[in-house]
Amino acid sequence: MANLPHEAGKEAIREKGWLLANKWLILRRISQFGILLAFGLGPWFDVWLVKGNLSYSLTLDTLPLTDPYVLLQALVGGVIPETIALVGVALVVLFYSLVGGRSYCSWVCPVNLITDTAGWLRRKLGLRGTTQASRSTRYWILGLTFLLSAITGSIVWELVNPVTITLRALIFGMGLAWLMILGIFLFDLLVSRDGWCGHYCPVGAFYSLLSTWTPTRVVAARREACDDCMDCFNVCPEPQVIRPALKGADKGIGPVITANQCTNCGRCIDVCAKDVFQFGNRFATRGSATLQAPPRATTTES
Repeated sequence: MANLPHEAGKEAIREKGWLLANKWLILRRISQFGILLAFGLGPWFDVWLVKGNLSYSLTLDTLPLTDPYVLLQALVGGVIPETIALVGVALVVLFYSLVGGRSYCSWVCPVNLITDTAGWLRRKLGLRGTTQASRSTRYWILGLTFLLSAITGSIVWELVNPVTITLRALIFGMGLAWLMILGIFLFDLLVSRDGWCGHYCPVGAFYSLLSTWTPTRVVAARREACDDCMDCFNVCPEPQVIRPALKGADKGIGPVITANQCTNCGRCIDVCAKDVFQFGNRFATRGSATLQAPPRATTTES
């Protein structure tokens, strides 16, 4: 009988307690379900706090928010946007340029609820050895969506965008949309770890470009305390971004995770029993101030 898979974060729960070992995960779920609720209040209860969808929305009939990826496809397709759409894009670009473009993937996108569940179940079942495409594939798909928009004169990707379809399915219960959701879930569970979001999704690829110079970063501020438990690698949807910051001291590499693929999900912070990681900024160095409190004092049993 095969050994049961190591449960990432188990030691962190013992050391910090369940709440602190899941702090950022809980906050992300509050954000994601809060956004779903904001969009759903109108169709469900005729309370229209937010009108529209994640491509374009109007909050309280005042605040416009426009997905820059969708707007660029429209521009490539020859559509001239209205002024209010441009204002909405400016607000979104400014926000994600500060907090990290791929924060959209972990804090907003409803598909993340599906892929996170598949990833959690993969770890529970100890599933391994599945196929992996290059993570650059998503950028090729991103380019293809712009090319198709230019050829067809329409926003082609929105016809099949799982983000839009999942939001509609969760709010309106569209039957066929659930087949796509099930397909993504099974793909991530059985075929490829973090397959859709980590290798194929052009939305995540686009938002990663907004993270190139983002000041908000995860910092391995106490990397010397790392005991190589690998929990952070096991839960990270983009594990390739961790190693340079965590293991690069001998090569003169700083402790900041600077890769634009990082989703700022905070799970590496949650599951680390040694408090190696913290949220900070791209200019952080060892011992510099970060956004979180210093590591708590610990006691040992005699």
